[in-house]
Amino acid sequence: MSRIGKKPIAIPSGVKVSVTNGKVAVEGKNGSLSYVLSARIACDVKDGQVVVRSPLKSKLDKSLHGLTRSLVFNMIKGVSEGYAKEMEIQGVGFRASSQASVLTLIMGFSHPVSFPIPADVKIETPKPTIVIVKGIDKQRVGEVAAQIRRIYPPEPYKGKGIRYAGEIVRRKVGKAATK
Repeated sequence: MSRIGKKPIAIPSGVKVSVTNGKVAVEGKNGSLSYVLSARIACDVKDGQVVVRSPLKSKLDKSLHGLTRSLVFNMIKGVSEGYAKEMEIQGVGFRASSQASVLTLIMGFSHPVSFPIPADVKIETPKPTIVIVKGIDKQRVGEVAAQIRRIYPPEPYKGKGIRYAGEIVRRKVGKAATK
């Protein structure tokens, strides 16, 4: 059995979890999420806990067991607390601003870059050089943050670009002139 999969998931107050016809549905104060279980995995809700079981013992079943437990845990945490990714913009004149459904990035190109904000994610810009991506689905928040970072990834010579908060960019030495 998977070590991660063995751990039961405690359901916090204000969160409802239901399992019907191989589908796990989670509802909380921030919204609702659902996940279709593999036919090889079983899931039960007992005594305020979610227990994920794998009746078979093959390598695939063990990996699906741990994966399913992690996904259900992330759904429960997402609908109760939510997820956020903070990003920093570095570079002279580089800035961001978010309107209703569009994130506008000025990144030194000949034109401003418009990034449409998906409906299931919120994007905030408390400062022109900070972008915060928030949502209830961990995978979706990470994917939107990666798409924003892909617009201008940090370059190794001057360090300019969009990076995750706390990310360390390895710097390279520039071209040295010979005498």
